[in-house]
Amino acid sequence: MTQLSAAQRTPDSGKALYGGKGTRRITVRDITAAKDRGEKWPMLTAYDAMTASVFDEAGIPVMLVGDSAGNCHLGYESTVPVTLDEMTMLSAAVVRGTSRALIVGDLPFGSYQEGPVHALRSATRLVKEAGVGAVKLEGGERSHRQIELLVESGIPVMAHIGLTPQSVNAMGYRVQGRGEEAAQQLLRDAKAVQDAGAFAVVLELVPAELAAEVTRVLHIPTVGIGAGAETDAQVLVWTDMLGLTGGKMPRFVKQYANLRSVMGDAAKAFAEDVVGGTFPQEEHSVH
Repeated sequence: MTQLSAAQRTPDSGKALYGGKGTRRITVRDITAAKDRGEKWPMLTAYDAMTASVFDEAGIPVMLVGDSAGNCHLGYESTVPVTLDEMTMLSAAVVRGTSRALIVGDLPFGSYQEGPVHALRSATRLVKEAGVGAVKLEGGERSHRQIELLVESGIPVMAHIGLTPQSVNAMGYRVQGRGEEAAQQLLRDAKAVQDAGAFAVVLELVPAELAAEVTRVLHIPTVGIGAGAETDAQVLVWTDMLGLTGGKMPRFVKQYANLRSVMGDAAKAFAEDVVGGTFPQEEHSVH
């Protein structure tokens, strides 16, 4: 695949990705240039316009409209049932709620597995109907041809290897890349998506040492989730990061707030006011 020149990789603004100010959206060129500078950057998931606008104002440079919405917002037990229609709707909402961040739309299970043409048809919907700046799909060597055609067609691709949640029925939720053979396969997958033209690759639930090696070997940015501290970027599901998700959290999640408790307390206070007749009061009424 044709690689970008140094000039093409230089971002227009020349500023840091995180917290930077500008009048245009961040592009894949900016992401590549950050790798060249050795600059780390954060990525969060987002599934609606309001939440995305908060993250955009906070300076988050890249947002992933992940099929993790299936677990977090749509009530599914896994990401597998999520449809392309649902991803298109959610991605469009996030695009409308932002002005600076690069928005990456996830290609859900069943929207690209049939082959490159199938992948192009699905990715085109996310670009044309939702307005995303890039798409993400799972798989290394097995998704090489899909990535190659999308990139050749002008659609930037973020790849995803290691634990791939869409394959949960086959691999389960467990660390990937342990052992020499598994580690070599993950390295082959990483090189395959780079060779196919992906501009970045997510490494999920991979031993930290292996993720560090992949990051050294590749010239495209690596985005870690449960992959140690040496990747070029880090991503978390926002409901995990802000303590909204119930139940036991994965080891790699750091909770920066406890919104579940805050929202629960507020709902109880509202209910008690209504039952006790103290809401609404005169200042909440019109005549």
